[in-house]
Amino acid sequence: MIGLAIVIAFWIGAWYLNSRLASLPKSTATKFAVPSIFGITILGVWEGLVRSLDVPPVILPSPTLIAYRFSQSLDILWMDFLQTVVKGALSGYLIGCGSAFAIAILIDRSQFLQKGLLPIGNFVAALPIVGTAPIFVMWFGFGWQSKAAVVVAMVFFPMLVNMVQGLSESERMQRDLMKTYGANYWQTLMKLRLPAAMPFAFNGLKISTTLALIGAIVAEFFGSPIVGMGFRISTEVGKMALDMVWAEIVVAAVTGSLFYGMVAYVERGVTFWHPSKRN
Repeated sequence: MIGLAIVIAFWIGAWYLNSRLASLPKSTATKFAVPSIFGITILGVWEGLVRSLDVPPVILPSPTLIAYRFSQSLDILWMDFLQTVVKGALSGYLIGCGSAFAIAILIDRSQFLQKGLLPIGNFVAALPIVGTAPIFVMWFGFGWQSKAAVVVAMVFFPMLVNMVQGLSESERMQRDLMKTYGANYWQTLMKLRLPAAMPFAFNGLKISTTLALIGAIVAEFFGSPIVGMGFRISTEVGKMALDMVWAEIVVAAVTGSLFYGMVAYVERGVTFWHPSKRN
């Protein structure tokens, strides 16, 4: 009971401190201090509850146990990262988003594709990954190619829908003005419509960052070489080694956050003119 009381007191104190910091004028220090203290608080409460309540590691390992397993398994985690993120998720992300970008321009030029492909795209995007992933594994094998195919299927249509919407974002008066200047379709596309579509394009790219990682990990549950984050999670769960499972989750969470942050950083540089990016 003493340990539980200490945990509650720690949570109340950290909550009070963060509330005071959040009420201060915005600055670089408070911008990073508030989420940092909140994250440390969650880890501290997690550690305290596990220890004070004697929770078995097979149910919920403590953060210190996860950190120890993480430090002892860096070589395995690195190989899993290369297999899942670099080979599966990143390759599928580039292929899926790149092809969606190109096909969105074709759809913009064709009413037939606009009325025929987009409804099919909405149908395919609604298909559950647990149903499509085994099919792709059977088609493309147990290597990273099948995981990339799953990622392509997951990111293609969200990117396509955002890009098609973005290409129609420019106003009719702006397009008419380009015609009065004698601009053809491609000149109008490059100088007016693509810049106006960039906020929508980056919205699709940011959504696809999380979908790509999820798709690659889930696809590995249905068959993969003896390496990969999804393979490791499924096998370690079978061995009740939840500390290793949480170590893989940490890698996936950090990777997804960094991936999203990189895309958001590029977006700030490309769409600096958009009202949402102005200070």
